[in-house]
Amino acid sequence: MVRLKIDPQINEGCFTARQKTKVPKKFMFLSACVGSQLLITEVTCLLAYIMKKIVVDQDKCIGCGLCANACQQSAMEIVDGKAKVVREDFCDGLGNCLPVCPVEAISFEDVKVASKVVKPTGCPSTRTMSMGCPSTKAQTTSGGDTSMLQQWPVQIKLVTPTAPFFENADLLIAADCTAYAYANFHKEFMQNKITIIGCPKLDEGTYTEKLTQILSQNDIQSVTVVRMQVPCCGGLKVATELAVQESGTSAKLQVVIISVDGKIV
Repeated sequence: MVRLKIDPQINEGCFTARQKTKVPKKFMFLSACVGSQLLITEVTCLLAYIMKKIVVDQDKCIGCGLCANACQQSAMEIVDGKAKVVREDFCDGLGNCLPVCPVEAISFEDVKVASKVVKPTGCPSTRTMSMGCPSTKAQTTSGGDTSMLQQWPVQIKLVTPTAPFFENADLLIAADCTAYAYANFHKEFMQNKITIIGCPKLDEGTYTEKLTQILSQNDIQSVTVVRMQVPCCGGLKVATELAVQESGTSAKLQVVIISVDGKIV
């Protein structure tokens, strides 16, 4: 998915920014290239980068439309009898269009983008945000209750281990279904905690590696696991216990089980 190469001539500002924010080097360029868009999740810095761009040779193209059908992002269309990239910002850079072209009219081209200030951007689902203390937020729901969510994103698979909201946090690791099964979930479990969620049955792989990174790279004060009373949900508890062991954290671990009828077991 990543179609990005960082230019060797990295501006000194990047190093300075990393030193000031204490971001580990391996996370400095944790990035994704979505078409012409570069996503840097850790820090704002100065850099030069090389982007992969899809190019269609208009002389070779026969307008068969196979590439447009293969493009899962609808970035390509047939215009005036020829294939064209109509939305570069939609292109995921995977190149599904390349192998289906019968005349090899499609190729990748390296485009060097000059050094520039790159600020965190991209899909809102992965953009790191801190909401602040819930007690200072206005009541937004029709019932007058206030959300206790303190940060974004919440999915375990999407959070960045070095996100600033993890530092000195009381961490809540919850199974997706628990917030629906337990009526008072926000006030009893989420208040004053950083909340991350997942479903061990539906998500691919385990959470052990990501949770270990979170616990080892931040001074986590406590860890609370809230899972459902169903066998498949036990994977969340196991992954967290392994992460606690591998990270060497001194944070206290608590496990809470919710029954399918919404009661604490």
